[in-house]
Amino acid sequence: MARKKYQSYTEEFRREAVKRSEKSGVTQAQVAKELGVSAQQIANWKRQFRRLSDKQFNSLDGVDYSKKESAELRKLRREKAALEKELEFVKKAAAYFANQQE
Repeated sequence: MARKKYQSYTEEFRREAVKRSEKSGVTQAQVAKELGVSAQQIANWKRQFRRLSDKQFNSLDGVDYSKKESAELRKLRREKAALEKELEFVKKAAAYFANQQE
C-alpha cells in the first residue's frame, strides 16, 4: 500500500492563511479554496498559532520555538548531562589520588 505524501507549508504561508481567514467578510472555506488547502487545515493552523502547542509557529514574545532551536536545546542538555557525569568522575578520581598521596 502506498503512503500518502503530506505537503509541508512554510511558517510564512501558514501565517498569511490565518491572517486572511480572520479578515471580516471572508470565510475560512474561501481562503482555503484560494490557497489550495482544506478549511480544516486553516483551523488547525489557527489553533496552533494561538496555543503554540506543536511549535508550528516559531516565536512568541521574542522567544524562538522553532524545531531547529528545540532540537539544539535538547542536544545541549544531553551534552551538559554528559559533562556533569564526567566532572563527577574527575572529582572522585582527584579525591582518590589525593588520599593515595597521604
